Amino acid sequence: MNLALKNARRIVVKVGSSLVTNEGKGVDAQAVGNWCRQMAALAADGREIIMVSSGAIAEGMKRLGWTVRPQEIHELQAAAAVGQMGLAQIYETKLREHGMGSAQVLLTHADLADRERYLNARSTLLTLLKHKVIPVINENDTVVTDEIKFGDNDTLGALVANLVEADALVILTDQAGLYSADPRVDASARFIDEALAGSAELEKMAGGAGSSLGRGGMITKVLAAKRAASSGASTVIAWGRETDVLLRLAGGEGIGTLLTAPTQKLAARKQWMADHLQLRGVVIVDDGAAAKLKDHGKSLLPIGMVEVQGEFHRGDVIAVRNASGVEFARGLANYSSSQARLIARKPSAEFERLLGYTGEPEMIHRDNLVLT
Repeated sequence: MNLALKNARRIVVKVGSSLVTNEGKGVDAQAVGNWCRQMAALAADGREIIMVSSGAIAEGMKRLGWTVRPQEIHELQAAAAVGQMGLAQIYETKLREHGMGSAQVLLTHADLADRERYLNARSTLLTLLKHKVIPVINENDTVVTDEIKFGDNDTLGALVANLVEADALVILTDQAGLYSADPRVDASARFIDEALAGSAELEKMAGGAGSSLGRGGMITKVLAAKRAASSGASTVIAWGRETDVLLRLAGGEGIGTLLTAPTQKLAARKQWMADHLQLRGVVIVDDGAAAKLKDHGKSLLPIGMVEVQGEFHRGDVIAVRNASGVEFARGLANYSSSQARLIARKPSAEFERLLGYTGEPEMIHRDNLVLT
């Protein structure tokens, strides 16, 4: 039984272009309808679902009458712009048939590399989930260049799983799962039911980073599982046209290949916060706020801040110090230093008057804070 999916409450589902477009013929409405029906059922069961869908360029090529995939980046971007219309339309139509709202979200690597845009994207996605809306995400192919492309939507799926702290990533593909070798050329290839995400042996099985399979092949899925595991999410690679594949996975059925995360979700995020982020500023808090953070796992509210030091932007990492100047926590700031100085010692009810808008009630949300 697959407990990683059975117990998962927040799931990112990624579907490949060949599945979405029926091998490049244009968006397959029946296939998309099947996934939407299953996602709606999971949402009705209390799960939070995010879809990462390929297919915009293939759909755009069909609408433009192109039979050969272009090589020029501006032509690919044009095809994506045309195709996104059809892709969004079919997901919106099919989800609405099952009483679910949908939203289109286009992302680039730069959106997630920049801390402020990272927080903005995260806040938007979590707000959509809160309102029972299923986000449909794709790479923003209309503006990307070679320098900022994710390169494949397997990577995008993993980055989104990290962004929203998903419990699991499901990669639906045109293969049953991962084999010890390419079953099309090696009759002795063994199917891998379960393995540890990030294992070097998995990358070797999938062809290695320098192999011909490395562009959109199984290696990108293995590497995506490794990336998702860094935030504690396990990954399943499965055949996308398997009957009720999402419902059966969520029921605990062992379909496809399960790549388990070696680190629990909370521990993985805390380790990332503690090890890899450069401090940009400091906030000094009173004893009451310090106790709530240390003893009760609460978020840091501006009303508990007595001083703001340094210059920083929304999304930067800042230190939290007590009245004696001792650092005991750090986290991602929801407000810049200039804004923080305005709202320090103030309740959230005054934020709109002080800032001109109503933002988050926390200076640092507890999910983005780690004790040091």
